[in-house]
Amino acid sequence: MATKKVFEIFVSKVPWTIATREMREYFGQLGTVKKCMLPFDKETGFHRGFCRIAFTTEEGQNNALQKEPHMLEGAKLHVQRNRQPFADRKTNKESEYD
Repeated sequence: MATKKVFEIFVSKVPWTIATREMREYFGQLGTVKKCMLPFDKETGFHRGFCRIAFTTEEGQNNALQKEPHMLEGAKLHVQRNRQPFADRKTNKESEYD
């Protein structure tokens, strides 16, 4: 049985002024973004400062990992390989919506 390869990155130090759309557009320049998850804190209404992005190809993931620095709105994002794939994370806390 073939397992589906997942090409994900984990982005931290995301400025609170950045929305999911900006993250998707920015990383979309490096490869086709399949999924972009920027979890929000229900109490503050702001996102939690990190984002998971899945690319459709390994090339997109490698482009994101190799490019330095990643700058958005004057802030340097911290980008690394995602060690916890989306598939393993099915908690209510990760949901963007009620």
